[in-house]
Amino acid sequence: MDHPQSTPQGLSVARPSTKGHRMSCSSGHQGAFARRCEPHGVESKKAWFLGSGPLADGILLMPVHWLRLPLLGLLWPLLWLQARHVRRVTLHLPEPPGRRTGTEGHGSLVRLLVAGDSGAAGVGAPTQDQALCGHLVRHLRRHHTVQWCVLAVNGLDSPGLLRLLQETPCARFDVVVLSIGANDATRLCAPLQWARWQTRLAELIDQRFAPALLVFSAVPPMHACLALPQPLRWFMGRWSRQMNQSLAGQLVEQAGRIMHWHPETTTSAGMASDGIHPSAAGYATWADGLSQHILDARALGVAPRVSA
Repeated sequence: MDHPQSTPQGLSVARPSTKGHRMSCSSGHQGAFARRCEPHGVESKKAWFLGSGPLADGILLMPVHWLRLPLLGLLWPLLWLQARHVRRVTLHLPEPPGRRTGTEGHGSLVRLLVAGDSGAAGVGAPTQDQALCGHLVRHLRRHHTVQWCVLAVNGLDSPGLLRLLQETPCARFDVVVLSIGANDATRLCAPLQWARWQTRLAELIDQRFAPALLVFSAVPPMHACLALPQPLRWFMGRWSRQMNQSLAGQLVEQAGRIMHWHPETTTSAGMASDGIHPSAAGYATWADGLSQHILDARALGVAPRVSA
Protein backbone atom coordinates (compact mmCIF):
# COMPACT_ATOMS: atom_id res chain seq x y z
CA MET A 1 0.00 0.00 0.00
CA ASP A 2 2.99 2.29 -0.52
CA HIS A 3 2.19 3.15 -4.16
CA PRO A 4 0.66 6.49 -5.20
CA GLN A 5 -3.01 6.60 -4.33
CA SER A 6 -5.23 5.02 -6.95
CA THR A 7 -8.93 5.38 -6.30
CA PRO A 8 -11.33 2.88 -7.89
CA GLN A 9 -13.43 4.44 -10.60
CA GLY A 10 -16.38 6.27 -9.11
CA LEU A 11 -15.33 5.44 -5.54
CA SER A 12 -15.13 8.36 -3.14
CA VAL A 13 -14.04 8.25 0.46
CA ALA A 14 -14.22 11.01 3.03
CA ARG A 15 -12.85 10.98 6.55
CA PRO A 16 -15.55 10.33 9.15
CA SER A 17 -17.16 13.47 10.45
CA THR A 18 -17.03 14.17 14.16
CA LYS A 19 -20.77 14.69 13.89
CA GLY A 20 -22.60 11.55 12.88
CA HIS A 21 -19.44 9.62 11.90
CA ARG A 22 -20.17 9.90 8.20
CA MET A 23 -17.96 8.30 5.59
CA SER A 24 -18.62 7.52 1.94
CA CYS A 25 -17.67 4.59 -0.28
CA SER A 26 -19.84 5.05 -3.36
CA SER A 27 -19.84 3.44 -6.78
CA GLY A 28 -22.47 5.82 -8.07
CA HIS A 29 -25.49 3.79 -6.92
CA GLN A 30 -27.44 5.92 -4.49
CA GLY A 31 -29.79 3.99 -2.26
CA ALA A 32 -31.64 4.42 0.97
CA PHE A 33 -32.25 1.76 3.52
CA ALA A 34 -35.29 2.89 5.44
CA ARG A 35 -34.82 0.88 8.59
CA ARG A 36 -33.06 2.78 11.38
CA CYS A 37 -31.24 1.62 14.44
CA GLU A 38 -33.53 0.65 17.27
CA PRO A 39 -32.76 1.83 20.81
CA HIS A 40 -29.87 -0.11 22.26
CA GLY A 41 -31.59 -1.83 25.18
CA VAL A 42 -32.71 -0.15 28.37
CA GLU A 43 -30.88 3.01 29.33
CA SER A 44 -29.02 2.92 32.59
CA LYS A 45 -27.97 5.75 34.85
CA LYS A 46 -24.61 4.07 35.38
CA ALA A 47 -22.12 3.25 32.62
CA TRP A 48 -19.96 0.27 33.41
CA PHE A 49 -16.69 -0.41 31.64
CA LEU A 50 -14.97 2.71 30.26
CA GLY A 51 -18.02 4.67 31.40
CA SER A 52 -19.82 4.76 28.09
CA GLY A 53 -22.64 2.21 27.88
CA PRO A 54 -25.82 0.89 29.50
CA LEU A 55 -25.37 -1.75 32.17
CA ALA A 56 -29.08 -2.54 32.21
CA ASP A 57 -28.97 -3.76 28.60
CA GLY A 58 -26.40 -6.38 29.48
CA ILE A 59 -28.14 -7.53 32.63
CA LEU A 60 -31.77 -7.53 31.52
CA LEU A 61 -31.27 -9.08 28.08
CA MET A 62 -28.60 -11.66 28.75
CA PRO A 63 -29.23 -15.34 29.39
CA VAL A 64 -27.79 -16.60 32.63
CA HIS A 65 -24.62 -18.46 31.52
CA TRP A 66 -21.63 -19.21 33.80
CA LEU A 67 -23.40 -17.40 36.69
CA ARG A 68 -22.96 -13.91 35.23
CA LEU A 69 -25.53 -12.30 37.52
CA PRO A 70 -24.03 -13.66 40.76
CA LEU A 71 -20.58 -12.73 39.53
CA LEU A 72 -21.70 -9.19 38.76
CA GLY A 73 -23.30 -8.95 42.18
CA LEU A 74 -20.20 -10.20 43.96
CA LEU A 75 -17.54 -8.44 41.90
CA TRP A 76 -19.36 -5.28 40.87
CA PRO A 77 -17.63 -2.84 43.28
CA LEU A 78 -14.16 -4.10 42.38
CA LEU A 79 -14.85 -4.32 38.65
CA TRP A 80 -16.28 -0.81 38.63
CA LEU A 81 -13.24 0.61 40.42
CA GLN A 82 -10.86 -1.23 38.13
CA ALA A 83 -12.73 -0.04 35.04
CA ARG A 84 -12.54 3.58 36.22
CA HIS A 85 -8.83 3.16 36.83
CA VAL A 86 -8.27 1.69 33.35
CA ARG A 87 -10.16 4.52 31.75
CA ARG A 88 -8.14 7.09 33.67
CA VAL A 89 -4.63 5.71 33.08
CA THR A 90 -4.82 3.99 29.68
CA LEU A 91 -3.04 5.74 26.85
CA HIS A 92 -5.54 6.97 24.24
CA LEU A 93 -4.13 6.26 20.79
CA PRO A 94 -5.37 8.03 17.63
CA GLU A 95 -6.48 6.47 14.38
CA PRO A 96 -3.37 6.19 12.20
CA PRO A 97 -2.88 8.47 9.20
CA GLY A 98 -2.87 7.19 5.66
CA ARG A 99 -5.05 6.30 2.70
CA ARG A 100 -8.37 4.59 3.28
CA THR A 101 -9.06 3.68 -0.32
CA GLY A 102 -7.03 2.58 -3.31
CA THR A 103 -6.26 -0.02 -5.97
CA GLU A 104 -3.24 -2.33 -6.01
CA GLY A 105 -2.04 -5.64 -7.42
CA HIS A 106 -2.54 -7.70 -10.57
CA GLY A 107 -4.98 -10.36 -11.63
CA SER A 108 -8.71 -10.83 -11.15
CA LEU A 109 -10.51 -8.07 -9.30
CA VAL A 110 -11.37 -8.28 -5.59
CA ARG A 111 -13.32 -5.37 -4.15
CA LEU A 112 -12.64 -5.26 -0.41
CA LEU A 113 -14.37 -3.34 2.37
CA VAL A 114 -12.97 -3.35 5.92
CA ALA A 115 -15.50 -1.84 8.32
CA GLY A 116 -15.98 -1.45 12.04
CA ASP A 117 -14.34 -0.10 15.15
CA SER A 118 -10.80 0.80 16.23
CA GLY A 119 -9.49 -2.53 14.96
CA ALA A 120 -10.71 -1.81 11.44
CA ALA A 121 -9.47 1.78 11.78
CA GLY A 122 -5.99 0.51 12.71
CA VAL A 123 -5.61 2.10 16.15
CA GLY A 124 -2.26 0.97 17.54
CA ALA A 125 -0.46 0.95 14.17
CA PRO A 126 1.71 3.92 13.13
CA THR A 127 0.12 4.20 9.66
CA GLN A 128 -2.73 2.68 7.67
CA ASP A 129 -0.12 0.84 5.65
CA GLN A 130 0.78 -1.13 8.79
CA ALA A 131 -2.80 -1.47 10.04
CA LEU A 132 -5.28 -4.28 9.36
CA CYS A 133 -6.33 -3.31 5.85
CA GLY A 134 -2.78 -2.44 4.81
CA HIS A 135 -1.47 -5.88 5.73
CA LEU A 136 -4.53 -7.57 4.24
CA VAL A 137 -4.10 -5.81 0.90
CA ARG A 138 -0.44 -6.86 0.79
CA HIS A 139 -1.49 -10.50 1.10
CA LEU A 140 -4.25 -10.28 -1.50
CA ARG A 141 -2.43 -8.19 -4.11
CA ARG A 142 -0.04 -11.07 -4.75
CA HIS A 143 -2.94 -12.92 -6.38
CA HIS A 144 -5.52 -10.27 -7.31
CA THR A 145 -6.11 -6.66 -8.21
CA VAL A 146 -7.54 -5.27 -4.97
CA GLN A 147 -9.84 -2.27 -4.77
CA TRP A 148 -10.04 -1.53 -1.08
CA CYS A 149 -11.86 0.79 1.27
CA VAL A 150 -11.70 1.32 5.04
CA LEU A 151 -14.94 2.44 6.70
CA ALA A 152 -14.23 2.60 10.42
CA VAL A 153 -14.41 4.87 13.46
CA ASN A 154 -12.70 4.37 16.79
CA GLY A 155 -15.21 3.61 19.56
CA LEU A 156 -18.03 2.21 17.41
CA ASP A 157 -20.32 -0.49 18.78
CA SER A 158 -22.75 -2.54 16.69
CA PRO A 159 -25.61 0.02 16.71
CA GLY A 160 -23.11 2.73 15.74
CA LEU A 161 -21.77 0.65 12.87
CA LEU A 162 -25.30 -0.04 11.67
CA ARG A 163 -25.97 3.71 11.52
CA LEU A 164 -22.67 4.33 9.71
CA LEU A 165 -23.47 1.70 7.07
CA GLN A 166 -27.00 3.05 6.65
CA GLU A 167 -25.51 6.47 5.90
CA THR A 168 -23.00 5.07 3.39
CA PRO A 169 -24.07 5.07 -0.29
CA CYS A 170 -24.56 1.68 -1.89
CA ALA A 171 -21.58 0.11 -3.61
CA ARG A 172 -20.49 -3.36 -4.78
CA PHE A 173 -17.87 -5.27 -2.79
CA ASP A 174 -16.80 -8.87 -3.23
CA VAL A 175 -15.55 -9.22 0.34
CA VAL A 176 -16.58 -7.38 3.51
CA VAL A 177 -14.56 -7.81 6.70
CA LEU A 178 -16.16 -6.66 9.96
CA SER A 179 -14.27 -5.81 13.14
CA ILE A 180 -16.89 -5.07 15.79
CA GLY A 181 -17.72 -6.21 19.29
CA ALA A 182 -15.10 -4.95 21.74
CA ASN A 183 -17.12 -1.85 22.58
CA ASP A 184 -20.30 -3.93 22.79
CA ALA A 185 -18.51 -6.10 25.34
CA THR A 186 -17.41 -3.14 27.44
CA ARG A 187 -21.03 -1.97 27.43
CA LEU A 188 -22.08 -5.44 28.65
CA CYS A 189 -24.23 -6.21 25.63
CA ALA A 190 -25.71 -9.66 26.21
CA PRO A 191 -24.12 -12.33 23.98
CA LEU A 192 -27.37 -13.41 22.30
CA GLN A 193 -28.41 -9.80 21.83
CA TRP A 194 -25.03 -9.04 20.27
CA ALA A 195 -25.43 -11.99 17.89
CA ARG A 196 -28.78 -10.55 16.80
CA TRP A 197 -27.08 -7.23 16.09
CA GLN A 198 -24.67 -9.09 13.81
CA THR A 199 -27.62 -10.54 11.92
CA ARG A 200 -28.96 -7.03 11.36
CA LEU A 201 -25.54 -5.89 10.15
CA ALA A 202 -25.28 -8.86 7.77
CA GLU A 203 -28.73 -8.19 6.31
CA LEU A 204 -27.91 -4.53 5.75
CA ILE A 205 -24.55 -5.37 4.17
CA ASP A 206 -26.21 -7.85 1.81
CA GLN A 207 -28.69 -5.22 0.68
CA ARG A 208 -26.23 -2.35 0.27
CA PHE A 209 -23.01 -4.08 -0.80
CA ALA A 210 -23.98 -7.62 -1.99
CA PRO A 211 -20.66 -9.30 -1.06
CA ALA A 212 -19.84 -12.86 -2.00
CA LEU A 213 -18.11 -13.27 1.36
CA LEU A 214 -18.80 -11.61 4.72
CA VAL A 215 -16.15 -12.28 7.36
CA PHE A 216 -16.95 -11.56 11.00
CA SER A 217 -13.76 -11.08 12.96
CA ALA A 218 -14.34 -12.42 16.46
CA VAL A 219 -14.35 -10.16 19.50
CA PRO A 220 -10.69 -9.90 20.53
CA PRO A 221 -9.44 -12.15 23.36
CA MET A 222 -10.01 -9.62 26.13
CA HIS A 223 -8.54 -11.97 28.72
CA ALA A 224 -5.21 -11.24 26.97
CA CYS A 225 -5.48 -7.42 27.10
CA LEU A 226 -2.47 -6.42 29.16
CA ALA A 227 -3.99 -3.10 30.24
CA LEU A 228 -6.82 -4.80 32.14
CA PRO A 229 -6.10 -5.85 35.74
CA GLN A 230 -7.47 -9.02 37.28
CA PRO A 231 -10.26 -9.95 37.85
CA LEU A 232 -11.56 -7.46 35.28
CA ARG A 233 -9.48 -9.08 32.54
CA TRP A 234 -10.82 -12.54 33.39
CA PHE A 235 -14.43 -11.32 33.57
CA MET A 236 -14.28 -9.51 30.22
CA GLY A 237 -12.55 -12.50 28.67
CA ARG A 238 -15.43 -14.75 29.72
CA TRP A 239 -17.98 -12.22 28.47
CA SER A 240 -16.35 -11.79 25.06
CA ARG A 241 -15.93 -15.56 24.67
CA GLN A 242 -19.69 -16.01 25.20
CA MET A 243 -20.34 -13.36 22.54
CA ASN A 244 -18.16 -15.21 20.05
CA GLN A 245 -19.78 -18.55 20.82
CA SER A 246 -23.24 -17.05 20.30
CA LEU A 247 -22.25 -15.66 16.91
CA ALA A 248 -20.48 -18.86 15.83
CA GLY A 249 -23.59 -20.91 16.59
CA GLN A 250 -25.69 -18.49 14.59
CA LEU A 251 -23.41 -18.68 11.52
CA VAL A 252 -23.56 -22.47 11.19
CA GLU A 253 -24.57 -23.40 7.63
CA GLN A 254 -24.98 -19.76 6.54
CA ALA A 255 -23.54 -19.56 3.03
CA GLY A 256 -21.12 -16.73 2.39
CA ARG A 257 -20.77 -15.79 6.08
CA ILE A 258 -17.87 -17.01 8.15
CA MET A 259 -16.10 -16.15 11.39
CA HIS A 260 -12.40 -15.53 11.91
CA TRP A 261 -11.13 -16.44 15.38
CA HIS A 262 -8.21 -14.66 17.01
CA PRO A 263 -5.46 -16.62 18.78
CA GLU A 264 -6.34 -17.24 22.42
CA THR A 265 -3.04 -15.77 23.59
CA THR A 266 -1.02 -12.72 22.66
CA THR A 267 2.41 -11.28 23.40
CA SER A 268 3.73 -7.84 24.20
CA ALA A 269 5.09 -7.70 20.63
CA GLY A 270 1.56 -8.11 19.31
CA MET A 271 0.12 -5.33 21.48
CA ALA A 272 0.35 -1.56 21.06
CA SER A 273 1.64 0.71 23.80
CA ASP A 274 -1.84 1.05 25.33
CA GLY A 275 -2.00 -2.67 26.10
CA ILE A 276 -5.39 -2.96 24.40
CA HIS A 277 -5.04 -2.56 20.64
CA PRO A 278 -2.84 -4.58 18.28
CA SER A 279 0.54 -3.31 17.23
CA ALA A 280 1.72 -3.41 13.62
CA ALA A 281 2.91 -6.99 14.28
CA GLY A 282 -0.46 -7.87 15.79
CA TYR A 283 -2.29 -6.53 12.76
CA ALA A 284 0.03 -8.54 10.50
CA THR A 285 -0.93 -11.76 12.28
CA TRP A 286 -4.62 -10.83 12.14
CA ALA A 287 -4.46 -10.04 8.41
CA ASP A 288 -2.62 -13.28 7.67
CA GLY A 289 -5.54 -15.33 9.03
CA LEU A 290 -8.14 -13.19 7.29
CA SER A 291 -6.36 -13.44 3.94
CA GLN A 292 -6.53 -17.24 4.08
CA HIS A 293 -10.32 -17.12 4.46
CA ILE A 294 -10.62 -14.78 1.48
CA LEU A 295 -8.21 -16.66 -0.79
CA ASP A 296 -9.83 -19.99 0.07
CA ALA A 297 -13.26 -18.59 -0.78
CA ARG A 298 -11.98 -17.21 -4.08
CA ALA A 299 -10.38 -20.55 -4.92
CA LEU A 300 -13.72 -22.25 -4.30
CA GLY A 301 -15.39 -19.79 -6.65
CA VAL A 302 -17.88 -18.34 -4.15
CA ALA A 303 -20.53 -16.61 -6.25
CA PRO A 304 -21.54 -13.00 -5.50
CA ARG A 305 -24.87 -12.42 -3.79
CA VAL A 306 -27.59 -10.63 -5.73
CA SER A 307 -29.19 -7.64 -4.05
CA ALA A 308 -32.94 -7.75 -3.54
